[in-house]
Amino acid sequence: MNMIVKDTQAGDAVERGIGAYLDEIVALRHDLHRHPELAFHEHRTSEIVVSRLSSWGYEVATGIGGTGVVATLSRGEGQRSIGIRADMDALPIEEATGLAHASVHRGVMHACGHDGHTAILLAAGRYLAEAGRFDGTVRLIFQPAEEIGAGARKMLSEGLFERFPVDAVFGLHNWPGVPTGQFGFVAGAAMASVDQCNITIVGKGGHGAEPQLTVDPVLATASLITALQSVVSRNVDPQEMAVVTVGSIHGGSASNVIPESVALKLTMRAFNEATRALLGEQVPALACAQAESFGATAEVDYRRGFPALINHRAETELARSVALEAFGPGQIVSNFKPRTASEDFAFMLEEKAGSYLFVGNGDSASLHSANYDFNDAIIAPAARYWVRLVETFLA
Repeated sequence: MNMIVKDTQAGDAVERGIGAYLDEIVALRHDLHRHPELAFHEHRTSEIVVSRLSSWGYEVATGIGGTGVVATLSRGEGQRSIGIRADMDALPIEEATGLAHASVHRGVMHACGHDGHTAILLAAGRYLAEAGRFDGTVRLIFQPAEEIGAGARKMLSEGLFERFPVDAVFGLHNWPGVPTGQFGFVAGAAMASVDQCNITIVGKGGHGAEPQLTVDPVLATASLITALQSVVSRNVDPQEMAVVTVGSIHGGSASNVIPESVALKLTMRAFNEATRALLGEQVPALACAQAESFGATAEVDYRRGFPALINHRAETELARSVALEAFGPGQIVSNFKPRTASEDFAFMLEEKAGSYLFVGNGDSASLHSANYDFNDAIIAPAARYWVRLVETFLA
């Protein structure tokens, strides 16, 4: 069970302010977890977000990128503006936590903590509306469909930053295995690009007792899977990161039948565009060459996903300095490393300066696990961080 940690240090108005309604925010997080919604179906979640923000005095725009929400709050005469983004969607996973607030929808759960990210931003948003000290404009961005890599692009294509200008945009993600409430920052490449490749090796089926009369796509596929690892070990610069993973293989249905074809699904990841482009060239070429060497053919469908998430250095240093001032060096992970997972916030950082940071979820199950649950203990410090960042950026 997660412990609820309330900030109690005397003299910090932000800690006390958020602490006053922390129980309510935790209950809201549990409600969102209990009612998860898949990409572009976050209707109930959006309605809750809109209702809360409107009641706190934000100017709220809905339907941005489908179910996306943008809330605006301005104070003073400052011309600068800052965007803070949270994702809202869940995953098609059957929950196995057994928690009292477990998902009531079969096959759908918040297995990545987007319920927590939404709760954090709402907690910060309430404080900023009630007691925030800033001069300028805050835009809270609640994004749909991060899990399928489509939400950020859709919001951007519908004029997110043209309609709601910002000077910089920031986001965060909880991270299992990092001590609870500790913050991690990475300047430059912080998360990997992701592309997908569907390959079908087509041969000639036949009886398993007469392989000489067939072109065996299973054998060709086995050779291809091994050969694919040479792309990373022999084509990619050893000082660069690259991942080629075969995550799905389907072919045949009986032990004595050689099938006509075998289908594979791959994911490719990299930290820079040159390596990403190399994978995009080498993987299809190797698939075709390997298939041909066995007398088979390869049908390749290579799909570019989204780019590496590149944090802007000045904004990342600002983000780090805010955490140092608010929490001290003991709450900052000094050697936080880039993650090879991917995040479509990368598209927002291609258009605007900003940074994506990480906050420790403690000793929890991994992201995308059926046993994962967001750690409620990080809601208060993460919300406090957003408030401090806004007040620093819009001082």
